[in-house]
Amino acid sequence: MSRRRVLLLLKPFDVYPSRASPKANAPLPSPLPRVVNPKVLSFLDDRRRVHKDTINFCQDVLRRKSLDWEPMMRNKLSHPIHHADLVVTVGGDGTLLQASHFLDGSIPVVGVNSDPTQVEEVDKFSDEFDATRSTGYLCAATAKNFEQVLDEILEGHKHPSELTRISVNLNGNLLPTFALNDILVAHPCPATVSRFSFRVRRHSIKDLNLVNCRSSGLRVSTAAGSTAAMLSAGGFPMPINTQDLQYIVREPISSRAADPLLMHGLIRPDELMHVAWYSQEGVIYVDGPHVFYSIQHGDTISISKEAPVLKVYLPESLPR
Repeated sequence: MSRRRVLLLLKPFDVYPSRASPKANAPLPSPLPRVVNPKVLSFLDDRRRVHKDTINFCQDVLRRKSLDWEPMMRNKLSHPIHHADLVVTVGGDGTLLQASHFLDGSIPVVGVNSDPTQVEEVDKFSDEFDATRSTGYLCAATAKNFEQVLDEILEGHKHPSELTRISVNLNGNLLPTFALNDILVAHPCPATVSRFSFRVRRHSIKDLNLVNCRSSGLRVSTAAGSTAAMLSAGGFPMPINTQDLQYIVREPISSRAADPLLMHGLIRPDELMHVAWYSQEGVIYVDGPHVFYSIQHGDTISISKEAPVLKVYLPESLPR
């Protein structure tokens, strides 16, 4: 029997600002640099250390197993992942999201939160700075239980959930990246008003009235993304396994012609949203700022759940 192949996908170390070491006799830059709280620098140093320790620990665990595995920094991903039976991401939700953009529905992924938030630490520094670390909402493991979670997966005692993703067609062409969390359609400048219209339809049948909008954009999320930016924008959390998509018009400019009830709603599994873009320029952001596609006046966008599901081993504590 062939050994299972595991891809260990790692969050880079340079995402944490490093403490600069001044060179001897080096002239001070002008103007003088800002004074940074030394506790913040120590906090960032510790975050880097904890992340590195978790990576080393996960590698030690994999070395003890009868597995064929290889490590890779997430920023080195450039092609779809095929030659693996399991992807293990070490970082936070961002690393798992990035992995999802290179996975179809056949290879499962499990996330290891490499630097979990410590409640006591957040409380201790609450009057000085934000000591929140990684949320790891979708991560099933930390360094403390990684080996246990991995064993349960390898022995078949733990099963992945199938999470809905968002499919986007631009002018009839399918975009190559499926969103696990959300998409944002907006002008590239957040201070600029976006003009667009949308309609939610059941396949080929008109369902809701056309909604004409002037706002700061349109956000559509999955259940997995409903506790992130969608929730902050005034949306509501959805059970992780639901197939519905949630949409919200961001900061709409009031209009008597627009029904407020149509500014926030659901796209059911048998429905899709058609968007017509009327600003000179715009961007479709997929799962944050790093993956995006430019749009222009007259472009049409179709949004639905018609994307391959993502198989994810989820935390036991996550409501289903």
